[in-house]
Amino acid sequence: MGAKSGRSGVRLDPASGQTFQSRLSLAGCYELCRKIQMAHSRTYYFSTRLFPKEVRPHVHALYAFMRYADEIVDTPGALSLEEQLAGLERFERDTVRAISGQEVLNPVLRAFAHTVRSRGIKLESITAFMNSMKMDTDTFRYRTYEDLEVYTYGSAAVVGLMMCRVAGVRDDRSISHAEALGVAMQLTNFLRDLGEDWRRGRVYVPLEDLERFDYTEDDLEKGVVDERFVALMKFEIERARKLYAVADEGMRYIPRGRRYPVYVARRLYAAILDRIEAQDYDVFSRRAETSRPRKILVAAAVAARHPGELLTGSGGEEVDREIANQP
Repeated sequence: MGAKSGRSGVRLDPASGQTFQSRLSLAGCYELCRKIQMAHSRTYYFSTRLFPKEVRPHVHALYAFMRYADEIVDTPGALSLEEQLAGLERFERDTVRAISGQEVLNPVLRAFAHTVRSRGIKLESITAFMNSMKMDTDTFRYRTYEDLEVYTYGSAAVVGLMMCRVAGVRDDRSISHAEALGVAMQLTNFLRDLGEDWRRGRVYVPLEDLERFDYTEDDLEKGVVDERFVALMKFEIERARKLYAVADEGMRYIPRGRRYPVYVARRLYAAILDRIEAQDYDVFSRRAETSRPRKILVAAAVAARHPGELLTGSGGEEVDREIANQP
């Protein structure tokens, strides 16, 4: 997995198994990133389409970069943990090379490097993200929430910071709120994917929380949903909702015309928690997700509540020309 190159080409998307053997234009690289996001994240893609035209390609590129790294450890095939780590390290080296202007074959990295340079994403954020991806090759349990925060800083908090750059946020007062939104969304995913992560050999709910509610890993393996599990999930959901509340306080730092999709994404991810509650906390037998009609209703509700945020933005044509004019 990862950004392997050579006679067989480079893997476009580790989940697809496709390879790339000829050079795409920069516009083609961005289009590939859009297709990757559309294929793998219906909720995030739905929200991304609400950004002004000049922002969308950069969101696609950021998502595709993160997805590519994540797939190395989430869909490893027959690769050993050592090979997964080597794949991540190779991908990180190629990322740094691409950002520095060196030629790379991977079209995801070509688009992402352009986004990094044009939107001012900091290398330290990328490094923190890659460090957390590497943790997935050697850390499979977290004793305390503080231990988990080490992981979620790189896997989620800095994603919020990178999205701030993409959206044009420049006020440093936004930092803690952006981090909170990234972590809240990831905690939501952890709860939704509890059974799936268990099958991958990982538990992202702190062990101290399992012990607090006398819920064991044997129970987790069996998918037991009882009063202990319900109490555990209520505790975890409340933690995530507190982070969403912190994130809400920072929405004012996002430029007008770019807040709306962030509002929608926040509501859609928080709605997953509502779905978990609605299905009596059973995340083992069915996936808690929002339907497309529900997404549209949420978007409409947000638009009604924040009508002043429905601005079209500007500069889309200039961005299109900038990307199209590059080989």
